[in-house]
Order: sequence, then C-alpha cells, then structure tokens
Amino acid sequence: MTEDKRSPGRPKMNSASERELDKVEKQFEAFDENVKTLTLDRMNTAPKEEVEPQTKLASSEIAKSKDIYVKPKRSIASREKFNEDYRKDYNFSKEYVNFIAENKEIIGETMEFWTKPFAGMPAEEWNIPVNKPIWAPRYVAERIKGCKHHRLVMRDAPTGGDHQGNQYYGSMAVDTVVQRLDAYPVSSRKSIFMGNEAF
Repeated sequence: MTEDKRSPGRPKMNSASERELDKVEKQFEAFDENVKTLTLDRMNTAPKEEVEPQTKLASSEIAKSKDIYVKPKRSIASREKFNEDYRKDYNFSKEYVNFIAENKEIIGETMEFWTKPFAGMPAEEWNIPVNKPIWAPRYVAERIKGCKHHRLVMRDAPTGGDHQGNQYYGSMAVDTVVQRLDAYPVSSRKSIFMGNEAF
C-alpha cells in the first residue's frame, strides 16, 4: 500500500474504504469530545451504588467487644510550620472516634494508606483492621470515607450525524459512584465525620 498524499500517515484506499474511515474518525472525535466534557461536578451527580454493610454486629456484641485503639504504623516529620488559624479544625479532626472500617474491593483485607490532613502535621502510615469496631482519629475515618471512584459506561445514544444522513451512536456517561473503602460509626448516636454530612 502506498501513502495517501492528501492526508499523511493514511494508506491509499478506494473511496468506500475512505468513507468508512472518515466515519470512524468522526465517531472517535465525538467520543473524545464527550470525554472532555466529563467534569467532576457532572460526575458527582451520579447516584451512589447502594451496598449492604459487610459487618453486621448486634449492639450487645459491640458492647462486649474490647476497645481497639489504632495508632500510625510510622510517621514522617514535616518541615512546614503549622498554621494556627486551623487549630480548632485540627483539634476536631484528631479526636478519636469509634467506627467499623470495610474494604469493599478486597473483602477482609487490612487497609493501608497515608494521611496528612494539615500542613505542619507529620505524614502517617496507617494499617486499619476491617470488619471490627476500632478507635482512630476522625481524619482517618474521613480519609476512608473519601475512597471512591466513578464507574463509566458507554451509552448507545445518538451523538450526532453528518450531512449525508449518517447517525453516530455512543457516548461516555457516569453510571454510578462506587465506594471502595467505607467507615460506619459504631454507636447509634449520630456521628459527624465529614463536616455537616451525617455519617
């Protein structure tokens, strides 16, 4: 095959093949344009996937369970200076709260992650046991609660057409928001981990 002089990189073809290639190229451009319009605001309007909690403990079992206080596995000091304007938020975030952590991706596996909620605080590595009541700082529960991703799907919806009457289909859409890791308060009282959102 020889290269087409009109569009470099494209092999020379008969007119039917060229029309087909043009059609595919337009579909790809429409798809690419649709992906570019996926903003975080648009993605966050997707419904959250509803799943049952893995851990079902009766209140009597919770009352009998021993208190497990989780501390960081290791810390790395920070050279930054702590901004005293955030002292009230820091004091609220470092309070220990009682919750049950669940790993929704790899059921039963211990969670491992780092936190550094405020400038001037050390970076901390955490190993959080799952499916049992534990005590850890509120910012750890917030970090766990923030672990989610968006599931994208292709929808067979018309994306446009051309002057020859051809119709193109296929668009990217956010199907659901999937919670990868989760944390549930142990007590029946309302507990607020995430600002004004009841947890």
